[in-house]
Amino acid sequence: MKLSTLISAALIGLSIPTYAYAVGSGDDSSAAKTATKCEAGEIYDKKLEKCVVLKSATDDALYENAMGLAYRGEYQTAIDLLSVVKNQDDPRVLNYMGFTHRKLGMNDEAMDYYARALDINPDYILARSYMGQGLVSDGDLAGAKAQLTEISARGGEGSWAYRMLDNAITSGMTF
Repeated sequence: MKLSTLISAALIGLSIPTYAYAVGSGDDSSAAKTATKCEAGEIYDKKLEKCVVLKSATDDALYENAMGLAYRGEYQTAIDLLSVVKNQDDPRVLNYMGFTHRKLGMNDEAMDYYARALDINPDYILARSYMGQGLVSDGDLAGAKAQLTEISARGGEGSWAYRMLDNAITSGMTF
């Protein structure tokens, strides 16, 4: 049995709190955490504006719900949802796999996910910000500053991604 099928079967019995998001151009700070309660085995689909059965959910719905779970600190459940996404080469999915792994203390794995996301989309400034924050956590300030420079060079200076990484470099505190 495929891993995604096993994960789907395991998640069917879970009641996963889901969220509607107002996300714009790499600024995940604007995610409005308004709970939309779905039945066990369902997740909220923002496009359809309703709960859908997990196994029929779109990649976007899985991603958005995983993002909400990650921001709530439910990292393993977010990883489980991201693992079900059909397009495992989606830079957003890779980025949040990196974010959740980093938050679980698995920085080496996180860096691999961020690098894969950036191989696909070098202009993905949120992945650069999260990678830079991971580098701050590892004590690699030069590497983090290099990511901040890349964000700026790619038009992201002043963005949420830039500000969060700049703050992490300055304070040593990461998101």
